Amino acid sequence: MTHPVLFGTDGMRGVAGEYPLQKPLLRKLGAAAADVYRQYISDRSPVFLLGRDTRGSGPWIAGAFAEGAGTRNILISDLGIISTPSLAHLVPGRNALGGVMISASHNPAAFNGVKLFGPTGRKCPDEWERQIEREIHGMKKVPRTKSSLHSDPKALGEYIDFLLHTVPPRFSLKGMTLVVDCGNGSMSAIAPRLLKKLGARVIAIGTQPNGKNINLGVGSQHPERMQRIALEKHADGGIAFDGDADRAIFCDEFGRILNGDYVLACAAHCLKEEGRLKDNAVVITVMANLGLVKALESWGIESVATSVGDRFVSDVLFERGYSVGGEQSGHIIFPEYLPTGDGLLTALQVLSMVRHRRKPLSWIYSLLRRYPQVLLNVEVKEKKPIEDCPEIREKIEKARQVLGDQGRVVVRYSGTEPLLRIMMEGPEESLLHSLTEAIASSARRELSRS
Repeated sequence: MTHPVLFGTDGMRGVAGEYPLQKPLLRKLGAAAADVYRQYISDRSPVFLLGRDTRGSGPWIAGAFAEGAGTRNILISDLGIISTPSLAHLVPGRNALGGVMISASHNPAAFNGVKLFGPTGRKCPDEWERQIEREIHGMKKVPRTKSSLHSDPKALGEYIDFLLHTVPPRFSLKGMTLVVDCGNGSMSAIAPRLLKKLGARVIAIGTQPNGKNINLGVGSQHPERMQRIALEKHADGGIAFDGDADRAIFCDEFGRILNGDYVLACAAHCLKEEGRLKDNAVVITVMANLGLVKALESWGIESVATSVGDRFVSDVLFERGYSVGGEQSGHIIFPEYLPTGDGLLTALQVLSMVRHRRKPLSWIYSLLRRYPQVLLNVEVKEKKPIEDCPEIREKIEKARQVLGDQGRVVVRYSGTEPLLRIMMEGPEESLLHSLTEAIASSARRELSRS
């Protein structure tokens, strides 16, 4: 019998209160995760560290998971509202079995999710997730028990101390004005305070979470307000985080967006200049702009492409020992410090690089010429293999023939939402829109809800 797949590319995710994010299944998840982790790990404390973002559904999801884990005599150390990367940092230092993050990252407040981390702070291996799924589907109802949640008030301070040790001892942001958009998420009480401590004048927005407004018109998915305020206040730039703060998007002093491609260009350029870029290589994904690839080539740097998803970037970084990698969306990984993307760590590294060179943030914008790119999402009823959709496949092939070696076509399903994502790059934006819409129209006919 085939059971539904529970884990996508970034954990288990859905609308809170709807399958699979319902208390009975979440209790099973807590019990199954405890069972599987103990099969693979014998030298760690019987503890999961648990954090959450600011969604109103976070506490009851955390409670249900903890009830399930409690049936297996696993304690839950509750870190409270904290970022995904801070959890990844704290897990190995606490000698814990693993980490549990209750978050749906950049998704709207109605969504939530459960991300599992292994004992090293890296995301739970696919093999473990599949085994957890099998246990859940074969498990009888897990009874409600007394919650095993125990608060951990020292966690946040430890994380901030760690961040401060990733920049030079006398690093200062004095004289710099930054717009900091926390997306009403995990960074709301952390980023403005830390950047002020380093000397910056901070104009903070998106710092009033109420359980329902995470990512709502603010944050890395909606940087327009950050851009506008940066211009109005004559700021030196801005930083926008997503809900769980594992990504960051910047703008320069002219309000121009600096996404992950620009950040990777900056990091690669600076690390190579400093002799710290292992094997002169950077890990990117297939969604990276051609402009980044061309810029890296011009500097003698190899771009190693992976599938979309920061876990795939992380895998290649650690398999090959490279120095930096990331995604256009703002997930940037510096494995010297953390095995996962961290928006605030990325912000500190970028600011350190430009301050050391006495450059404005607009210098980063000058590092690459971005090729026109069109992104279009189509809501789908089912994620039918593209090879089984002849009309869609025909339109994709036609687009590739038209663009030739002057462009790219990437069509894939979202790992976390019911969406078909169409990305196209090439020399003429009007042509890209036409070719993209042709694929989207076919997808709506074959796959759409409408």
